[in-house]
Amino acid sequence: QERSDMSKIPIQREPKSLLRRSGVEILTGLSRSSIYAKMADGTFPRPVQIGTRSVAWRSSDIDDWMESLPETGEVRT
Repeated sequence: QERSDMSKIPIQREPKSLLRRSGVEILTGLSRSSIYAKMADGTFPRPVQIGTRSVAWRSSDIDDWMESLPETGEVRT
């Protein structure tokens, strides 16, 4: 019996959600200072303002950033 090609199954995203900095740190493995350093050099998504003194990141932006990372062993030039 032939197995179906799993790569053709579309990936379904969870509903849009917002992540606070601690959640972004957990998902990415980056420290607070690394997140802000990467934002400053334009290599990490910027958060959105959700309150007078509160920001959060769109989960889809973080997902897209993680997908853009090189595969294990791949060197980015």
